[in-house]
Amino acid sequence: MNEARAKLGEMLFFDSRLSGDTGTSCSSCHDPASGWGDGQALSSGYTGVEYFRNAPGLFNVADRIYLMWDGRLDGADLGTLVRDMLTESHTMNMDSRLAQERLKQVPEYYAMFQEAYGDEPYGGRIYGAVAEYIKSIRTVNAPFDAYLRGDTAALSDAALRGKDLFAGKAGCIGCHGGATLSDGDLHATGVPDHPEIQQNADRQITMLRHFATMGTPNYMNLRSDVGNYVVTKDMADIGKFATPSLWDVGQTAPYMHSGVFDTLADVVAFYDAGNDKIAPLGLSEEERVDLVAFLESLTGDAPTASAAELPAYALRDVGKN
Repeated sequence: MNEARAKLGEMLFFDSRLSGDTGTSCSSCHDPASGWGDGQALSSGYTGVEYFRNAPGLFNVADRIYLMWDGRLDGADLGTLVRDMLTESHTMNMDSRLAQERLKQVPEYYAMFQEAYGDEPYGGRIYGAVAEYIKSIRTVNAPFDAYLRGDTAALSDAALRGKDLFAGKAGCIGCHGGATLSDGDLHATGVPDHPEIQQNADRQITMLRHFATMGTPNYMNLRSDVGNYVVTKDMADIGKFATPSLWDVGQTAPYMHSGVFDTLADVVAFYDAGNDKIAPLGLSEEERVDLVAFLESLTGDAPTASAAELPAYALRDVGKN
């Protein structure tokens, strides 16, 4: 991680001047106090636009294979993720040329861009700086992490039983294994849309606009979130969504791409019941409680990041633009 760029990116992450109307910052939808999401089932966007998916948390985002719930961006390209969030009309609706002119009028920012890039504010450098900062959003001090490092007392008896269920009877590890507790793939597990999708015209409008932008076939006849299908146009990918990491899952409610489940107990109950995509797990009530206890052990310290005092505009001298 480039420290100078990350320091610049941290300030930009909390600065609402990166949105078209100066009313929204990256942290509006990715608030450290809400597990780097927004705490809502379905997020809201630019000037009250209602979005049709949950705002995912950013823990360990630099390790992801896919970015976005539908997997439309490569995990290795955080700069493009930042660009899309800043410039899309339903998120921050920012013209990069306007953003760079705003930042040029802030002497502190101008100096930070010179330190980080040896040059003045520019669209690609803005995206790169924010991308560099979000690499630093890391999971720390979860009880299960301590357990893996040798502290056998870090997990309760219930969490230990839940760990065995996670890796065994419940089969969670099939999609949530490895260092990131995610297989980095996309799956259709029958997670329902949030009821709001069918009840709120604003959310339907935003969803259909996304489908149109992605060139989704016959999109005007769709009324549910088809996931990865908008990327591949392959019918086999309808309903597939990226597998999230489970680190710090206790801080990132509501859950799933649709934000349809309020608690971890709701998530466990959904998978236990099964549906036309997945077989039921056959867990007892006590086993469901134990599995939740293990999931809670994946959550570490609450994040402490907050906005620094942001620098003010200062008109530039004629001839220095």
